[in-house]
Amino acid sequence: MSADKLPAALQATEEDIQLLLSAQCHLGTKNCDKTMEPYVWKRRADGIHVLNLGKTWEKLVLAARILATIENPHDIAVISARPYGHRAVLKFAGFTGAQPIAGRFTPGNFTNYITRSFKEPRVIIVTDPRVDHQAIREAAYVNIPVIAFCDTDASLKFVDVAIPTNNKSRHSIGLMWYLLCREVLRLKGSVPRGPTGPSGWDVLPDLFFYRDPEEIEREAAEKAAAAAEANGQDADAAAAGASGAVQAEWDAGNAADAVFAAQPADQTLDWSNDAQAGADWSAEPQAATENAEGGW
Repeated sequence: MSADKLPAALQATEEDIQLLLSAQCHLGTKNCDKTMEPYVWKRRADGIHVLNLGKTWEKLVLAARILATIENPHDIAVISARPYGHRAVLKFAGFTGAQPIAGRFTPGNFTNYITRSFKEPRVIIVTDPRVDHQAIREAAYVNIPVIAFCDTDASLKFVDVAIPTNNKSRHSIGLMWYLLCREVLRLKGSVPRGPTGPSGWDVLPDLFFYRDPEEIEREAAEKAAAAAEANGQDADAAAAGASGAVQAEWDAGNAADAVFAAQPADQTLDWSNDAQAGADWSAEPQAATENAEGGW
């Protein structure tokens, strides 16, 4: 079904197209796989293939309609081995109830029932078919449908629903997971249709974007410095305190050091008050003496 034949509620709005363009979801790579040619609109002078955003939205809605028909959301597995998609799959799973696999995919997750991480999903969604090839191959072994975000250089082998998009940029990956999550929630009736805000879904796409750990630490230090300036303290000392707090949070030895350094409060032991202090240690025990008299 082409995008112009979709119901009015499922058609992309001008805001959605602007989001896709600003996140550069339409920019592919210089290489193009034979199976991805139908989704390419044109090729720029520098050799970059440009994707057709109309077909991107069409396949996004198709994937959302497939996911909305699954009654138990735990039967959906969302997978991303690339760091740029870790936060996105975790947020998608948090909003929809799917099973996230962020990080390395353990071989045998779908085929070896003896492993502790064995799963039997009804459908899987992968961020990049080239990186998540192990998950796609195992899904093909056990007849699990595969939905994938595919760039122009991706192979569509064992992929059932390909969503053409740029899966190299952190913003495009986060935005596509955000739009898919929003569309699934809309089809299920959990979120009203409308612009982002009080009238619609109040979650912004930034929540799905990858964040660098160093950037998070820097923001924490800036907030601490701003709070210190408001309180009249030294900004450098506050920033050092913030970094120290982050370091102390991951320091495994600080809790043990506090326990060992603690002194007993009201339980000081006085050995001179022992009832056995004046006893004769050279005397034999009474039980041993009775046994000796008994002939043992």
